[in-house]
Amino acid sequence: MIAKHKWRFRSRFRANAFGWRSGLPIKRIKEAVSEIRKVKRKDAVLAADGAVLLLEKLSPSLMQVDSSSGALGTAVNNAIAALVPIIAQAPADHATREWWLERLWQAVEEDQMPYIELLPGYWGELCVSSEQASAWADRFLPTVRSIWSNKGSFAWFNGCDACLSSLLYAGRYQELVDLIEMAPQMWHYRQWGVKALAAMGKRAEALRYAEASQDINTDPAAIAAACEAILIDSGMADEAYQRYAMKANKRNTYLATFRAIMKKYPHKEQRDVLADLVESTPGEEGKWFATAKSIGLYDEAIDLANRSPCTPQTLVRAARDMRESHPAFAMKAGITALRWMLTGYGYDLTGTDVLTHLPSSILQIPYNSASYV
Repeated sequence: MIAKHKWRFRSRFRANAFGWRSGLPIKRIKEAVSEIRKVKRKDAVLAADGAVLLLEKLSPSLMQVDSSSGALGTAVNNAIAALVPIIAQAPADHATREWWLERLWQAVEEDQMPYIELLPGYWGELCVSSEQASAWADRFLPTVRSIWSNKGSFAWFNGCDACLSSLLYAGRYQELVDLIEMAPQMWHYRQWGVKALAAMGKRAEALRYAEASQDINTDPAAIAAACEAILIDSGMADEAYQRYAMKANKRNTYLATFRAIMKKYPHKEQRDVLADLVESTPGEEGKWFATAKSIGLYDEAIDLANRSPCTPQTLVRAARDMRESHPAFAMKAGITALRWMLTGYGYDLTGTDVLTHLPSSILQIPYNSASYV
């Protein structure tokens, strides 16, 4: 029996609860996840039931919200990623878990926008036991085979990902690989084949399978990340770094890319990783200035800023912030900023960018630092 609980988020996520602005629903989603996490500390089963309830209510409540910016979709995807482990790790019996799965599947089928379309990809994880995952796979298989056997059909079944995920967690690896041969040859489906081959211990075959999955609609970084993970799990970190690290770990900023690689390869020297990243992006050396500065490679940072255009505002901020702690570096950054300004590089530059910070960064350097000019 699951204890009764008055969830604060229940009334906030009624059908069509939100207007077109996305700020409030994003805030409410984060609050709801926090509420569930707090309950989990005392009652994991109750928290899992709350997670199922929230996933049921998400799509109906968000129907009128403008999601064109992608921020709302990201918030929902993050919520799914946070809630799935809470449901999967709850010590629930078979009947309770089956009840949760039935409720979640009904929510998936009624997801019109859709918002919780990523949930079927977690289905095997939600099943927890291989027996339950196998039963759900058998439930989906007839429809999946029927759709994929008709090559001229454009039918869509939202149980395809759930079927593949269930087969994987059920340990039916070869059956999964064989089924994917019927599917449209897309990385979206073939990634499950890579996971199945790796689970069977066929890591070399899994690598070849992944590398053969390139197509015009596939992000090369996603395939590189899958290959990198296989090699790292096989204890071949150096080969993973050489072959896939630069492509697999691209992030929204240069500094974030560097940090992602260092997190996976802590045994690598920062200087060497930075050099490899710079080499992998010819003509963009100046964009690695902030990364080099953040890890204390000041000489390399100035060198990079002079090898290709570097945003003057970035250099000005560095000169201002480092004036007292590293005056020689600040002076060089200021001079480099002036150089790029004079060549016409930069966006929306004003006289303030020059007069406010650069004089103090360049002219107020101690006399014994003049040799750094």
